Amino acid sequence: MPDPTIAPAAADAALSTEDAKLVTLARSARARVGAVEGAAVRDQDGRTYAAASVALPSMSITALQLAVASAVAAGATRLEAAAVVTEASNLDGAGHAAVRDLAADAPIHVAGPDGALLGTVTE
Repeated sequence: MPDPTIAPAAADAALSTEDAKLVTLARSARARVGAVEGAAVRDQDGRTYAAASVALPSMSITALQLAVASAVAAGATRLEAAAVVTEASNLDGAGHAAVRDLAADAPIHVAGPDGALLGTVTE
């Protein structure tokens, strides 16, 4: 699966309070364990789930995949939005696909380690 395209953030782009919270949670998850990336998602009931990427000899999972899996394990059936904090210049296809499994239209906000919005994936 090709990596999805991030629509660059406009200079004056501002996230809603709830979406900014997702970026904060993703940054915290990433920083807590020194992971490559952190992610957070919000489900249909407004509950949030945060995760960091995991890389072990036996498996690896992206932060976004793990956040989606945590939401599903808690009973979520739909996602409203997601955020990823990463040093990468693109959103990985596996994390994108995990979000799309639960929401065809949920925005996926991509931010740098400093929390600055790089852009949003909407497709």
